[in-house]
Amino acid sequence: MVKGTSRRVIVVDSPDPKLFEQAIFIVKNDAFSQEGVTSQQVLGEACRIARSCAASQTVRRPIWKRVPLWYWLAGLAAAAAGLMAWLL
Repeated sequence: MVKGTSRRVIVVDSPDPKLFEQAIFIVKNDAFSQEGVTSQQVLGEACRIARSCAASQTVRRPIWKRVPLWYWLAGLAAAAAGLMAWLL
């Protein structure tokens, strides 16, 4: 819930329109009172955050990165044992 009579907002179009249309950022009242902060920097940060959130939601890690290493090693050891048993 937004309280107050006026707020500064930044509306960023979604880089992935399949999920979201827009991202809305409510800017803190004292954001521009800090020394050296420009409106372009605040807008750039909002765009960067929107892109990173969309990218992290759409990119799925490959199966070989999701499965623990010990699981792959156990499967390899079982395959080697099976091959040895078959050869004997």
